[in-house]
Amino acid sequence: MNDQSAAKPRGGVLTWALWGAAAIGAAAVVYIIAQSATKPADERPAAASGAVPVAAVTHDVAKKLEHPADGTQPPAYVFFDGTGKRLTPADFKGKVVVMNLWATCIDKADALEQAKAFIAQNAPLAFYNDPEAKLPWALKPAANGMPTTLILGKDGLERGRISGEADWAGPGAKAVIDKLLAAN
Repeated sequence: MNDQSAAKPRGGVLTWALWGAAAIGAAAVVYIIAQSATKPADERPAAASGAVPVAAVTHDVAKKLEHPADGTQPPAYVFFDGTGKRLTPADFKGKVVVMNLWATCIDKADALEQAKAFIAQNAPLAFYNDPEAKLPWALKPAANGMPTTLILGKDGLERGRISGEADWAGPGAKAVIDKLLAAN
């Protein structure tokens, strides 16, 4: 072996592992973007011939709501409130809960601070954190992309789910929540 070949480093297992992790990360980002961009045909904008506005079709909570047949028990998955207190969905039994699961694609520490600031500006929302980001997959069936919104009845059971964006300020959302609030 000559001095020149000994000085030249060779790609080892660590190099291949780093390239593999980068490829998996890139594939995950592409998958998330594709899932976010995909909408069923009935949610796409109609031709520009004076059709119903996209916002009225795409984001109506009442039209997008999926109803579990008999109500589904949410997982006993642990997440944390803004102060670090451990909670599960069962801790909210007796209340109607609208739980919006969403993700960020930026630095984890920065994302946490940005999420807290966003929630603080949008009171009366409360901030909860899933540091392992596993709640969407603990659901039965698993969440179908982000954002996903769960609606839990006073009985603690999942009474509805919405995949994707929704207009939570519109009349459809109010009707769905009012119906659950009126239930025993």
